[in-house]
Amino acid sequence: MNHLRNKVNLMGRLGTAPEIMNFESGKKLARFSLATNERYKDKNGEWQDDVQWHNVNVWGKMADRLEKLDKGQELLLEGKISYQSYDNGKGEKKYSTIIEVSDFLILNKTAPEVKQ
Repeated sequence: MNHLRNKVNLMGRLGTAPEIMNFESGKKLARFSLATNERYKDKNGEWQDDVQWHNVNVWGKMADRLEKLDKGQELLLEGKISYQSYDNGKGEKKYSTIIEVSDFLILNKTAPEVKQ
């Protein structure tokens, strides 16, 4: 392995409709949460769901494609993990993990009705 890379692939559902932000510089950002789900059997043989929530940023022209999506839409995305820190206004430093998307696919689009 010659190159160590920061790369992540996720398939999940939008937790909310993407928040679209337009900046004076002309850049556009779509922010949203993505839920991923894994099922497993616990020690008692009961099925359990492990839902993880990911904070996601999509920049530029790709953000345009997300403007009309709504909560529950399924996405497959590729990107990298980014760590950010900020002051919460109370003098406390907070940290967040963001998935910065480089490409994505919209899954489960509503298929056109087939007439027979």
